Amino acid sequence: MTLTESPAWFITGCSTGLGRALATHVLDRGWRAAVTARDPETVADLVARHGDRAVALALDVTDPEQVTAAVKRAEETFGRIDVLVNNAGYGYLAAVEEGDDAEVRALFDTNVFGLAAVTRAVLPGMRARRSGHVVNVSSLGGLAGFGATGYYHATKFAVEGLSESLAAEVAPLGIGVTIVEPGAFRTNWSGPSMKQSATRIEDYAETAGKRREATLATYGSQPGDPARAAEAVVTALEADEPPLRLLLGTAALEVARGKVEALQRDFARWEELSRSTEL
Repeated sequence: MTLTESPAWFITGCSTGLGRALATHVLDRGWRAAVTARDPETVADLVARHGDRAVALALDVTDPEQVTAAVKRAEETFGRIDVLVNNAGYGYLAAVEEGDDAEVRALFDTNVFGLAAVTRAVLPGMRARRSGHVVNVSSLGGLAGFGATGYYHATKFAVEGLSESLAAEVAPLGIGVTIVEPGAFRTNWSGPSMKQSATRIEDYAETAGKRREATLATYGSQPGDPARAAEAVVTALEADEPPLRLLLGTAALEVARGKVEALQRDFARWEELSRSTEL
């Protein structure tokens, strides 16, 4: 991807964490950005430092009218959107059996359907120009699953599949797609933004229960630095051939490699049975 002299970015979920770090990095580079958050006051300080290169927009990705309005405003302000970063999302702790239906649907509304809605709103402009890049923030949890976060993993596995298909569809149109897969970073994911089911089933105390507590205990001491993650994302997009997947963090890299090795072992062990199903 070749970024223009002053590319225009549209970033969701900028109030804290990776979204805010990305917005900060992009604007500090002298580029332009639509900095979005459910409450734009949370990003007002960031935007104020950068004059007309930044605009703060109210955006709840689950609200179709806000999605349409925010994308339109960004395009009117900057003339185009060169890079879309779908970052808005949150976690949810519950064993699969403990999950609350309404809470799970709300999780999917933000992490999957909201991401898809924003993408659909931005793509027409990118198609018209035959250029652009979509960055979908997934997670290490989009590649490997653990107890207590099954529903969160389900949303991120969905993002991975959607992104792979999107990449195949838009590549001939000059549009790139990158899936960002962070490990544990010092964001609010395991702290204030984390939601969890009220139901706790004793039979899962040693599995999902223990992992609930371990996950919450990481808040504030995660090894990942959001500022460095933002730099890494931009570096990847500036490459001649940006990656489809970008793992962030040592743990993410190690766990992902372990998952690939486990898949290969299963494939090899059951290869004969797999092949036996064809005439």
